[in-house]
Amino acid sequence: MTDQSALIRRQVLFWSVAALLVVLMLWVFSGILLPFVLGMAMAYFLDPVADWFQRRGLSRIAATVVILVLFIIALAAAVLIVVPVVGGQIVSFSERLPEYLDSLQALAVSARAGPLAFLFTGDELDLKQDLAQFASQGTGIVTSFLGSLWSSSLAVVNFVSLFVVTPVVAFYMLLDWDRMVDKVDSWIPRQHAATVRRLARDIDASVAGFVRGQGSVCLILGTFYGVGLTLVGLNFGLLIGLFTGLISFIPYVGSAIGLILSVGVALVQFWPDWPWVLAVAAIFFVGQFFEGNILQPKLVGASVGLHPVWLMFALFAFGTLFGFVGLLIAVPAAAAVGVLVRFALSQYLRSEMFFGRSGLVETPGRIETRMPPQVIQSGGDPEPRG
Repeated sequence: MTDQSALIRRQVLFWSVAALLVVLMLWVFSGILLPFVLGMAMAYFLDPVADWFQRRGLSRIAATVVILVLFIIALAAAVLIVVPVVGGQIVSFSERLPEYLDSLQALAVSARAGPLAFLFTGDELDLKQDLAQFASQGTGIVTSFLGSLWSSSLAVVNFVSLFVVTPVVAFYMLLDWDRMVDKVDSWIPRQHAATVRRLARDIDASVAGFVRGQGSVCLILGTFYGVGLTLVGLNFGLLIGLFTGLISFIPYVGSAIGLILSVGVALVQFWPDWPWVLAVAAIFFVGQFFEGNILQPKLVGASVGLHPVWLMFALFAFGTLFGFVGLLIAVPAAAAVGVLVRFALSQYLRSEMFFGRSGLVETPGRIETRMPPQVIQSGGDPEPRG
């Protein structure tokens, strides 16, 4: 028993040091990791497609070339179609933003003199100052966020290197993916191989299920919001809808930002025709209903096991530590940690730390004898321990 405990302690120390070194490496090289992380992510999600082509007679290198060519063509087509439209709306929106803020300020001042006066405190000057401060803070947050993206990822790795290095990394990793997996599998301690493989399968299912499912949800919501807001005639409806769908992976935050932006633009554009403002708000409420009751249960599901609060914490934590690269690895890291925590909890609930050495459980007024599951399954008493 002493030798086994010492072995476990050595293994825990070894893997803890290894995990610390990985985190340290990510932190030190976070400024140049973006194309490599993107290339690895592409290889990870395209590997099942490569396996499908291999089962139909293509060699691994031929399947890799076909997949990457098709992927680049589809990406280029999407960029050529969407980017000009969205880019034009971004430029127009940035030009008209001061006008929108002034109009919202005027609406708030007029509302203060109307039946909604009880919602406002202070005089008109204070209200204008509060609105100006709110707009300045919101603009500052967006500016600092974009600045952090630039400094953390694109200051070292510019657009040219990103679009050159990423496909090359994806090609070689997709080509060697199965060999890399087999090599890593050969490094697993043999006594824990079955457990590690099961955990790896659980992590793979959790990451793939969430990213693929949530990616589908974001795509569907972005299309729905963009088309819906455009049909009601909202200015920049396509831009707001696509942006809302893009950030819908952040629970509640994405939909709240989209609702505030769209209703704010609708107030400036349609007021006093309030039915159109309600129509804009209704689009988001309908989208939230379908997301919560249909899209999330069907496409993501509860088996993924990523609680919204845990996901938001992971996004903020990894984004703070590693910048934009941290945002990319936050979801798989959160899924992996979730699987490991659930495994550790299940091991604890089956161990002596939970049941006690004697199997005695104290409850008020009596003492019950309970056996650990492994003892119950063996059909005998626990072995005496010296």
